[in-house]
Amino acid sequence: MAPAPNLVPSSRASAMAALGMLLSYDFWRMAVLWTLALICSHFHLLLTACFPCILHWHHRSRFYPRCRFSSAPDSIIKRPVCVVTGASSGLGAAAARALAFQGYHVILVGRCLQLLQKTIGEIKQQDNDASLSVFEVDLSSFSSIKKFESGIKQWLLDSNLHPSIQLLINNAGILATSCRVTSDGYDQMMQTNFIGAFVLTNLLLPLLKFSPVPSKIVNVTSFTHRCISNTDLNEGTLGAKIFDCLPTSGSYPSARTYELSKFCLLLFSYELHRQLHLVDPSLNISVMCGRNPNYAGDSSNHL
Repeated sequence: MAPAPNLVPSSRASAMAALGMLLSYDFWRMAVLWTLALICSHFHLLLTACFPCILHWHHRSRFYPRCRFSSAPDSIIKRPVCVVTGASSGLGAAAARALAFQGYHVILVGRCLQLLQKTIGEIKQQDNDASLSVFEVDLSSFSSIKKFESGIKQWLLDSNLHPSIQLLINNAGILATSCRVTSDGYDQMMQTNFIGAFVLTNLLLPLLKFSPVPSKIVNVTSFTHRCISNTDLNEGTLGAKIFDCLPTSGSYPSARTYELSKFCLLLFSYELHRQLHLVDPSLNISVMCGRNPNYAGDSSNHL
């Protein structure tokens, strides 16, 4: 009989790794600052609900009318198209399910085709008539995003739908605990959470603009952006933080990199909306932010 493997070294290594995590700066930053940021966000929502007149200016700058499509016989859009990234689980899968029930053709985007197919199966169990498609896309790869752009354009040409998109939800995101460099040379978490969403949005923008009905971009941000402080918003310094965030020495600043990626996505949302309407005030496209998990319970109400 072969001797049983010695599990003591691996167990000891796991215990040491867990202890190291508990004693790390990132752990306590997430435990303390992120908790305070979440409480602050909910307190802000409470103030907004209790004093709508005082905070009316905030509502105007934050919320936009919902994009409702018409099912009338003379409507140009018979079935609106929605693209949801990170749709294999969590908020992305929930949004895909809710929108499919509302009559959208939902394109589920994710890194794992098997998980996407599983999500489609779960949606079909609840509504067999749901209109769904899947694309395997890695947002930490520019070539994968470009391939998706070509694929969705060809898919729209081959389908009987209007060659446009009515809704784009940039939901995909990761929280990495170690530094990983993508094939494009960027930090994987920063490229997945922000740079990839930036590239995808700009590539699909012509399809959103071509929509004959109001279209919308929803970027899923996070309450953790409140933890960013002492950040110079100068174009040069912020750009350096985004594209040169790979650590040269010491431990990987996981929490701060995540916060910065969501902070950049928030700034991108505001600036894109401002620039779109600065160039063309009559443009029928809106850019919104949806916080995760603050709005997870009623995400479809903000779409």
